Amino acid sequence: MNDDEYQLLVRAASACRMSVASFLAHAALKAARDLDRTAAEIATEREVLTELFAVRRHLGQIGNNLNQVAKATNAGADVPHTRAVLDAVHRAAKRVETFTQHYLDTENHVS
Repeated sequence: MNDDEYQLLVRAASACRMSVASFLAHAALKAARDLDRTAAEIATEREVLTELFAVRRHLGQIGNNLNQVAKATNAGADVPHTRAVLDAVHRAAKRVETFTQHYLDTENHVS
């Protein structure tokens, strides 16, 4: 755990008028008593990370294609795939937007 995470625990424990150790024990027992909810929250976090890594990989591929289009255009070449690359950029942006909205909607229902 990093310092920020520890301070978050300190503040939470203080707000509950508990020691950090008591707060952690109470929180762990609460999570253990409701494994369905705990597992769902962990699964959601995994899905978020999986999607973010996929988006990052996808944007890297698009960036490479866009660089190739720019290089060819600057060299005076005809670049027939420019529209396809720009469409891919728009699709990636839409994917990020859709995922972000879905995540925010999900978080609002869980909270």
